[in-house]
Amino acid sequence: MASLKDIKRKIKSVKGTGKTTRAMKLVSSAKLKRAEELAKRSKVYAQKITEMIDEIALNISKSEKSLDNRFFKSVENPKVVDIVFITADKGLCGGFNSQTIKKVNQLKDEYEAQGSTVRLRAIGKKGVAYFKFNRIEMLNEIDGLSSAPDYQKAASFINECIADYLTGKSDKVVIVHNGYVNMITQEIRVDEVLPVDASKITAKESTGSELELEPDDDDTLLEALVQRYIEYIMYYALIDSLAAEHGARMQAMDAATNNANDMVKSLTVAYNKARQEAITTELIEIISGVESMK
Repeated sequence: MASLKDIKRKIKSVKGTGKTTRAMKLVSSAKLKRAEELAKRSKVYAQKITEMIDEIALNISKSEKSLDNRFFKSVENPKVVDIVFITADKGLCGGFNSQTIKKVNQLKDEYEAQGSTVRLRAIGKKGVAYFKFNRIEMLNEIDGLSSAPDYQKAASFINECIADYLTGKSDKVVIVHNGYVNMITQEIRVDEVLPVDASKITAKESTGSELELEPDDDDTLLEALVQRYIEYIMYYALIDSLAAEHGARMQAMDAATNNANDMVKSLTVAYNKARQEAITTELIEIISGVESMK
């Protein structure tokens, strides 16, 4: 059995760890509230721009021109697939990063089984570190963006994917991230951003639309709006991922704090037991010494 001094040292160490994890939980809780508010505001804008794209696409599809734009041309067997994935820059958030990485590996295997070449574009230190450790090549990587989402940087990053898609270097672009559901739940989200699924868009009916398009401007307007739409999908995915990260970290730190408290209780019981045994041993030695002197 460990000595009283060793047990006391362990209790002190675990209590210190518990204080740290409790503080980290409070920090994540405060950050989560800010990220939640940002995500709510961003979602409204994303919904509006999605509705506008739907409306424009529907108007174009009803005209003599069909949706033959590159953004809407679906390829049944894509030769090259770009997977953009988001992980955190920091750990201590449970299975948040591992779930995203697992999904990326799953998609990579599925596409490669179909004969496609998969190119990875990574956002976040944890994902970059994992694939580098496993010697899996990445086409592009960036740190710091997942922990501090910035629209311009997000747009610049995804525009490289859009440029490759428009020039025929890739046939499909997919964004993978762990999204926020509520404070205790996150879910993996896979957005196939390119090509835009025209079948879903043209199936919708517009009611009372006041939008009017000039025939010569159809392609120009649609391409500009689709590009902005994809940029915002990228930006919103970063915000959504950040909120989910703080939620996951808050959960992880709460569990760690509870475990530390349980361990302190267990060690305190062990300490008291060892102390009682030490006292009993000393008493027995004293009594034995007195008896031997009689």
